[in-house]
Amino acid sequence: MLDSHPHHAEGRPEASASGIKPAPRPNRSWLIAIITVLVAVGIAVAGILLRRQQESEVAKWTTELAVPVVATVMPKQGVTGQQVSLPGDIEAWYEAPIYARVSGYLKAWYLDFGAHVEKGQLLAEIDAPDLDAQLAAAKARLASAEAQVKVREAERNFAETTYDRWRDSPKGVVSQQETEAKKAEYGSSDARYKAAQAEANVNQSQVDQLTALEAFKRILAPFDGIVTQRNTDVGALINAGSSTSNGPQLFRVADVHEMRVFVQVPQEQSSNMRAGLTAEVTLPQYPDKTFKALVSTTSEAINKTARTLLVELHADNADNLLQPGTFAQVRFNLADNPTALRIPTSALIFRENGPQLAILEPGDKVDLRSIKLGRNLGTEFEVLAGLGPSDTIINSPPDSLSQGEQVRVAKDAAPPPAHEAEVR
Repeated sequence: MLDSHPHHAEGRPEASASGIKPAPRPNRSWLIAIITVLVAVGIAVAGILLRRQQESEVAKWTTELAVPVVATVMPKQGVTGQQVSLPGDIEAWYEAPIYARVSGYLKAWYLDFGAHVEKGQLLAEIDAPDLDAQLAAAKARLASAEAQVKVREAERNFAETTYDRWRDSPKGVVSQQETEAKKAEYGSSDARYKAAQAEANVNQSQVDQLTALEAFKRILAPFDGIVTQRNTDVGALINAGSSTSNGPQLFRVADVHEMRVFVQVPQEQSSNMRAGLTAEVTLPQYPDKTFKALVSTTSEAINKTARTLLVELHADNADNLLQPGTFAQVRFNLADNPTALRIPTSALIFRENGPQLAILEPGDKVDLRSIKLGRNLGTEFEVLAGLGPSDTIINSPPDSLSQGEQVRVAKDAAPPPAHEAEVR
């Protein structure tokens, strides 16, 4: 059955019922294209402008970076609590080698090394038969001389009495010649008496000398202390004297109630040394102990060979822990200097002109100033000349820093561009 509704050709606009043909629809594709092009152009222009702005900022930042950025510090005033540590040697308050004054053989020794002794205490005895024989002979000669003195004294007394009797006789009883003869006889007997007395005195001095030597057969401690050496034994041949050829020392005694500490201070540090400074002494064998010491004196002269100043300190030794001959480390407590200026070692510049500091001048200009350094304080240096307490110092200055150069203080440095910050 055929459809009663009319069919329209495909693609043709349908006619209205009234038979009027409708208007065609407008084509918008060209409008979309134009808008797309405009948007693309806008994006491109915006990108170019942003890029140029970033390039300008980078150029400006690069120019600013050409000026060195520095950090500054102020000098500190006053140097306190400083120490200097140097090696030293500990010696006894007194120390004496004991040699023999008489020759012989060691009869006995009574105290060994390490013994504590008192002044006059017997250390050893020497058997000296030769000395004993000499003393006995001297005593015999003295006895003979004293007997001769008595004989001569009796003769003189008789001659004196005879002379007095003849001299006082009445005139005419004895002749003058006989009186003079008695006088001469008395003078001769008196001379013989004096000669005998002189001989006795000589013999007495010999006996006294040998008796004194006899006392040296007993070796005694010269003072209170400790026997630090014993270099002899029973039966050893003893030669008198202290030379090497005569034999070694028999004993060595040290007074250790107080000790002397000797330190060789380098010349550059010698100006800090003066009597009254305190110090701490440490020993390798007592790493956990510290001993107090006091500077007593200095040699007041520099050793030409070592270029050092000899300093003597005194240290109490009540517990006998300090021993003669000990190596020690001595830390001197240096005197305070409230006016001294000190700077960090990182601020120093060492060039051909010697030590210098970079001083920040008005207008952020650099002044390279030569200074005179004092003591090395570890992380700081003492400055003796060339720096004022109000000077601003550039810390850790660049190696390329030059006189008069423009710098920027770290707190005033410009921040990097935004895109650079983002990258970082």
